[in-house]
Amino acid sequence: MKLPGCARSRAVILLTLPAAAMALGTAAWMFLRPDITAQADARPLHPAEAAPSTPSPPLTPAGPPWRYGPPEARFTVVEYADLECAFCRTYFPVLKRWIDEHPEVSWQWHHLPLAMHEPAATAEARLVECVGESGGHAAFWQAVDWVYAHTRGDGLGLPEGTHYPDLTPAAQQCLASDRPDAVVRAHAAEAARHGVAATPALQLRDRESGKVILLHGPVDGDALLSALDLLASDEESTAESSRPPDMPAASVGDMPR
Repeated sequence: MKLPGCARSRAVILLTLPAAAMALGTAAWMFLRPDITAQADARPLHPAEAAPSTPSPPLTPAGPPWRYGPPEARFTVVEYADLECAFCRTYFPVLKRWIDEHPEVSWQWHHLPLAMHEPAATAEARLVECVGESGGHAAFWQAVDWVYAHTRGDGLGLPEGTHYPDLTPAAQQCLASDRPDAVVRAHAAEAARHGVAATPALQLRDRESGKVILLHGPVDGDALLSALDLLASDEESTAESSRPPDMPAASVGDMPR
């Protein structure tokens, strides 16, 4: 039996209402639901789930030995120097400029305070050591340059009231300790083992051949290059070389007279 038109429409409406309600509820849940992904991302990781972290490399001390120039250079010029030595002071910028021009060579500083220049020489050596300890290699060489620029030399030391600028608390703490004294004593003992008793003195080392040449006095650039050629050659070099023949006796520095 056919239903009247009005009854048929009512039946269709009654049949479609549950489906419409279900669809509306689903849409509302999809719109209002919490962001499960965001919550999952925000959840703190369990230690077992965390990715292993790469350990930081251990900190290495800045020095000594204090080095200027490429650390991987084949040749090293080890200078034994006194911060009160007038010849060392004059030679300092000359050697620095030569090192800058020769990337195959690096420069290493060793303290050798001479008895005739004490106590100023050791006091200045302690100062530059502590500045380097607190600030690194560049700070060390800057301190050496500052001392040479301000000292009166020949054992007279820094003028009264002259202090290193911006001395850090770490450097001050170092100066209050015996750490710089140990370094200076070790350098002086090494110089004695190599027969170095005057400043400046240069020990040239070849990392490849293991050869060593010792030169006394402020050696000029050409003589340094000749010594490097000798180190690099296949010929046997002597362990020690006296000052180059063309070096005047007056240029020997604080050699005993």
